[in-house]
Amino acid sequence: MKKFAYNLGIKSYGLLLKAVAPFNEKAKLFTEGRKDIWDKIETFVAKNDAPIAWFHSASLGEFEQGRPVIEAYKKEYPNHKIVLTFFSPSGYEVRKNYKEADLIIYLPLDTEQNAKRFITTLKPTIAYFIKYEFWHHYLSALKRNNIPVISISAIFREDQPFFKKYGEFNREILRNFRHIFVQDQKSLDLLKSIQINNSSIGFDTRFDRVQEIYEQRKDLPIPQKFSEGSKCLVLGSSWKSDLDVIYTTLTELIKSKNLKLIIAPHEIGESSILETEKAFEGAKIIRFSNATTENVVDKDILIIDNIGMLSSLYQYGDFAYIGGAFGSGLHNTLEAATYGIPVLFGSKYSKFKEARDLVELEGAFSCQDEKDFKSKFYKLLNDDELRVKCGNTAKKYVEENTGGTALAIQLTKEILGE
Repeated sequence: MKKFAYNLGIKSYGLLLKAVAPFNEKAKLFTEGRKDIWDKIETFVAKNDAPIAWFHSASLGEFEQGRPVIEAYKKEYPNHKIVLTFFSPSGYEVRKNYKEADLIIYLPLDTEQNAKRFITTLKPTIAYFIKYEFWHHYLSALKRNNIPVISISAIFREDQPFFKKYGEFNREILRNFRHIFVQDQKSLDLLKSIQINNSSIGFDTRFDRVQEIYEQRKDLPIPQKFSEGSKCLVLGSSWKSDLDVIYTTLTELIKSKNLKLIIAPHEIGESSILETEKAFEGAKIIRFSNATTENVVDKDILIIDNIGMLSSLYQYGDFAYIGGAFGSGLHNTLEAATYGIPVLFGSKYSKFKEARDLVELEGAFSCQDEKDFKSKFYKLLNDDELRVKCGNTAKKYVEENTGGTALAIQLTKEILGE
């Protein structure tokens, strides 16, 4: 009965997307992107006789978790081919030109027929599913064909069907994995409670990624010159909803010459930049595109009007404020934490484990409103000992959670007999 309901749900979902595709851009990308999948796979296989590693991510966030393992696999097995699949357009459209993969495609819907055709055509040597991906037919087909599949950075909650009395169908899906690497002890305990013993703590591989980015950080002479001799707050991926809460406090500090700001808005279009400039009207503001190491020195605010620089900017900050938690969703806190600076953000962060952990450890601070932000930021600004302590806590948290990539590659080597 459960299998019938699952199959019906998958087919109904596919039909629904086709129906709304003319009116919905994401649905259109989802359906159009899958039209020539089989031609792409068959062409790729016809030209390739090397072993294939298949990595599957639902979307962009999961890809970023799998990325360190993909790149480590490529280094370990340079002659193997990488096939990367996505379920969602928000992952595929952003990463369809990712250079470390040899074939990047949408994953066909999880029907028995699609799964059988995909696995028997591609014939992967090993497969990796990232975080939340538990597709019944694909995982069953992999197991039937004796192809090992590893789950990376998985996280489980007790309210999921796997852990309910009626969840035998869902538990059977988990038994298809050769091994499940989970992010935390709670997830591991949940799996053990249902006798899924082929599991262990493998951390969140995003920690490896941010540590790698930190180690490969770029020297940026203009932000360096701008921040010299002053306390500096880096606003990463800020939105208007963030500025509405924090600008009054920051304007006060700028006027008293106690603070400089580096602002990297989430949107870098002209209207977004103008909106940011208007919020801090009266301050001496310069855009990065107009800045030099000479003319930036006397400015109060440096606005970053480009993409790709943020992860290196945090080295010039004494604190970081990460945007999104007053609206669309909190952005990457780990990129800032790895530099050993305290992190602040808005009130909506409960869905982000790393943010919850950092708040609990006092390496980060959630601000409920303007008054709360002012109180917490002033404490950090006026107490260097507290600021350094909180920053060290944040950095230590990142360092203690790295190593997931190495664990995944070590298991891979054991499975492949090397």
